[in-house]
Amino acid sequence: MPTKAGLSEREYLRTSFPDVDPEFRDGEILGRSVPDLKHGTAQLMLGAFFVRHRNSHHLHAASETRLRLRPGRVVIPDVCVFWPDKPDARYPDSPPLIVVEILSRDDPMSQVRAKLLEYLDWGVPHIWLVDPEARVLYEFRQDGLHEVVSYTIQETGLELNPADIFD
Repeated sequence: MPTKAGLSEREYLRTSFPDVDPEFRDGEILGRSVPDLKHGTAQLMLGAFFVRHRNSHHLHAASETRLRLRPGRVVIPDVCVFWPDKPDARYPDSPPLIVVEILSRDDPMSQVRAKLLEYLDWGVPHIWLVDPEARVLYEFRQDGLHEVVSYTIQETGLELNPADIFD
């Protein structure tokens, strides 16, 4: 649930929060779900996949990184991947190649979908949603959410399979 921040975006970007880092929308702080073990494991496995291919495919992955979609809007995807160059900005303000959101049990789907739409509007080419509970992969495109058997990154020729994510 959003709460009035009482701080500017600049102050938000300089603030360390005691729990899960919240997002920022036009003066409001937006809390995020606390990840459980399945969420955390999927996030780590995704990061490990991208790190394995970092040098050979010029991938620059990060987790829990603040991204500036526009002035007044800062989001934090579970995983994001830049390609072919690593951004210079401390808080990147250009779309990554990939953003990954990992569902938590208490994530309202309406909020997840709204965030995925923001990524689409921002110009992110690959928007992925991982459901670690059901062990299902989804891609979000212009025409909505689609279940997929694997993720393909056309720009690099890499394919990511469920075995790369779920233990």
